[in-house]
Amino acid sequence: MVKIITILLILVTVYFGVSHGSRSFAKPTGQLLQMMTSLGITDAIRIAIGVWSVLSALLILFPQTFFMGNLFRAMLLLLLMSLALKAGNYKFALIEIPFLLMPLALIYLGHPFKASN
Repeated sequence: MVKIITILLILVTVYFGVSHGSRSFAKPTGQLLQMMTSLGITDAIRIAIGVWSVLSALLILFPQTFFMGNLFRAMLLLLLMSLALKAGNYKFALIEIPFLLMPLALIYLGHPFKASN
C-alpha cells in the first residue's frame, strides 16, 4: 500500500514539476506577469526556474537520483515561498506549503523501486 501511495505522489510531483516548469518558458501575461514582477523574477530567472523545475521533476523518476530530485524540488519551492514572503504575498507562500511537503514526504518514503540493501 505504501508503494502505491509513493508511486501516486511521484506521478503528481512529476506532473506538477513538468507542467509548471514548461509553462515558465512562455512569456507571462496579466496576473502572472504582475505576480512575477512583484516577486522580483526577471525573464532570465523565470527560464532558470523552469529548467530547474523540469529537471528536478525528471530526476525524481529514477532511484539513483530520487533524493537529489526531491531535494532540488524542495529548494525551489522554498525559494519561491521566500520570495513571496519578501514581497508580502502571504497567500502565495501559504498555497505552496502542501507542494513543499510532497518532496519531503517522498524523501521519507523512498523510491518504490529502489533495490533493498
